[in-house]
Amino acid sequence: MRKPFVAGNWKMNTDSSSSVGLAEGIASGVTETAGTKATVAVFPPFIYLQSVIKALGTSSISVGAQDVYFEPDGAFTGEISTSMLKDIGCTYCLCGHSERRHVIGETDELINRKLGAAIAGGLLPVLCVGELLAEREASKTNDVVTRQLKNGLAGLSEEKVSAVTIAYEPVWAIGTGLTATPQQAQEVHDFIRKLLAGMYSDELAGGIRIQYGGSAKPDNAAELMTQPDIDGLLVGGASLKADGFLAIIKGAI
Repeated sequence: MRKPFVAGNWKMNTDSSSSVGLAEGIASGVTETAGTKATVAVFPPFIYLQSVIKALGTSSISVGAQDVYFEPDGAFTGEISTSMLKDIGCTYCLCGHSERRHVIGETDELINRKLGAAIAGGLLPVLCVGELLAEREASKTNDVVTRQLKNGLAGLSEEKVSAVTIAYEPVWAIGTGLTATPQQAQEVHDFIRKLLAGMYSDELAGGIRIQYGGSAKPDNAAELMTQPDIDGLLVGGASLKADGFLAIIKGAI
């Protein structure tokens, strides 16, 4: 049985005060039952990671970074290494979020290097995959997901891949108010699981968690989570209000 995984990606939002307040609000609302039934994590901006980790205290909520670099140290101005993130208490990191791919211009190959470095450095990466609207309309969803998944996991053993969470995020449904129907999301999640079975094994495919990310909200969380291959939610804007994010967590369990 795969444990649901609900994560809030705060993106380039909050400030020093509101990030702590948001973390405290979420921590106070996540009951022991919710913490047992689901994995919950937040992904604040880099500069607020330490204060958010402190604010969460002894709660069951984990913290992750929105990105990571593939080199362990050196002259890489502006980058953050796995050891730096581990040093302050991070557990997770995002790799290949659609905004990193389509706004910043990250390639599959760069994302693969980041993913490998994250695993080697002891972080649990969330590999994001998903298609643009034009690609969906051209019936290329499966082609895009296959390319991103195979290139993203290239060279990684089954043991290493077992540390990865996959997040399917249709780019056309991020921040647009549009949401893939539960059936549309399930179709792609099922495709991803079967693809992983072919790449590795049925055992790995059956154990790996696949999140849905794309305008997940309190009013659609429960319905999305009824689908057999949707194991969690990667939440964007709706994670910036504690009550809304808590409602999503409740809907996911």
